[in-house]
Amino acid sequence: MLTIDPDKVCHVVANVRVFDADIPEPGDDPGSDMAGDEVEALDLADDEGGRTVDDEHEPYVEELKNLIRDMNIDEQIELVALAWLGRGSFSVDEWADAKAEARRAHNERTAEYLLGMPMLGDYLEEGLAAFGKSCDE
Repeated sequence: MLTIDPDKVCHVVANVRVFDADIPEPGDDPGSDMAGDEVEALDLADDEGGRTVDDEHEPYVEELKNLIRDMNIDEQIELVALAWLGRGSFSVDEWADAKAEARRAHNERTAEYLLGMPMLGDYLEEGLAAFGKSCDE
């Protein structure tokens, strides 16, 4: 069952959309690997494979990082699990497994990991849709 407030997820999505289209994506993204590689991706998200952020977009990125960091651990875990669900690493029937893996991999770099994920807004919206929720409501 989804326990994070969908409005919080939609707030992240809306803020990602502010800069998402303008930030170049790298050719290779370790965050696009399936869940088996998630722990490594979490560790590397800030160092390689993530988005390239220019000075113009830095304030948006910092705001998003703070938004995610201000969430409690359970919310951060569900946000990661929703992104994985939305990109197809897990199905809604595997929600408990997705959350367990996100909990196991959780660290202080969750915001950097998520923001290094191309298509984060789309993934989060798809994850919400799997639970019958929408940011359009």
